Amino acid sequence: MFNADGGKANPASSNSHSPDEHSSNERPSSKSGTESRALSGRKIVIAIDGPAGSGKSTLAALLARKYGYVNIESGAMYRALALKAIETSASLDDGPALAALAQASQIELQPRPEGNRVLLAARDVTERIRQKDVTDAASKVSVHPPVREWMVDHQRAMGTDGGIVMEGRDIGTKVFPSAEVKIFLDADPEIRGNRRFQQHPALSEKKAAVLTELRERDQRDRTRANSPLEPAADAVHIDSTHLTLEQVTERAMQIVDAKLAEIRNR
Repeated sequence: MFNADGGKANPASSNSHSPDEHSSNERPSSKSGTESRALSGRKIVIAIDGPAGSGKSTLAALLARKYGYVNIESGAMYRALALKAIETSASLDDGPALAALAQASQIELQPRPEGNRVLLAARDVTERIRQKDVTDAASKVSVHPPVREWMVDHQRAMGTDGGIVMEGRDIGTKVFPSAEVKIFLDADPEIRGNRRFQQHPALSEKKAAVLTELRERDQRDRTRANSPLEPAADAVHIDSTHLTLEQVTERAMQIVDAKLAEIRNR
């Protein structure tokens, strides 16, 4: 099984944007995806959904690099808004107020080779939004329908012309329901909890506490009124519980390559 760390992902720029979580310098060796994309002449949308700690940020970053696509970290958008709420002492329980705060906020993702740089009102908050208080707040902010509707509008605008990889919890069901490729990446809660703990070994929380927090977050995500976490009907499910990062990436590339080949042969 693989570790998913840090939320570092390849480029995407937007005005507004979890965790999720992960990064990796591994690059798949196959060239078939790039060749297929070039032959098809069409850039598609790749949607990756899944619970916290499943590794979707890592996978999104790798696929974006592989196919030359833009990686849009949906979680970073919610984290940035959550930080704004914390800094302005806004209530995390007031959906309309948070949506208004989002509309008044300037959130930007700047592509960098090592991952997106996140700016809040032109201030670099890339590291700050990965801290636990912001992570917890982001999960609470994201449950409000007015906030999610506002976010969806901005995320859709980013992917109008295709050529993007986007990960989150409702990308294939809500943001891009017509995405050509939809992947639902999952793993057993215990495995995801271990990955989370390994990401931040210096934290004082015990593994049991990390797993408890993850289960609580799963419950919030799966039961929220607007866009609950669930796989799209046409999503391909990948369970990474017993898979290495290379195995997960190769499986995802097979899915993307098959779709590109289908488009090319139409």
